[in-house]
Amino acid sequence: MQRTSFSGMACSIARTLDVIGEPWSPLILRDVWVGMNRFEQLQADLGISRKVLTERLNHLVEQGVLERRPYDQRPRYEYVLTIKGTELIDLLMVMKGWGDRWLAGEAGPPVLYRHHACGEIADVELRCDHCGEPMRAGDVDLLPGPGVAGSAT
Repeated sequence: MQRTSFSGMACSIARTLDVIGEPWSPLILRDVWVGMNRFEQLQADLGISRKVLTERLNHLVEQGVLERRPYDQRPRYEYVLTIKGTELIDLLMVMKGWGDRWLAGEAGPPVLYRHHACGEIADVELRCDHCGEPMRAGDVDLLPGPGVAGSAT
């Protein structure tokens, strides 16, 4: 089944979903981030078919989120996050916080983050890059940006 492309929409959320909106993609990125870099490791952890995993990895490489690097004389590769891919991990960290809050249940979060700078167990929080205050949906106004649909380029 052909997936709808959001890449042409004048919306950064839609464009991001075009890269990682398929359900396996964030899980693949998560696994690569934690050190599962080889096809067999990813397949074993996710329980995903070889065909789907191959398609997802190829898409993430084409989008510049992952880089394929040979690790053997045979044509075998491992996958590493690019700078673009590493920035997507920040998004996944925010998603994890939402999942911990709304879906973890009584057992609690399955993973905790220890912050390197202070050594403490911490949650990710969005903050304004100008004043440093927390930034949530009710704290912002949406304004048209330079890339809004219908603007001159």
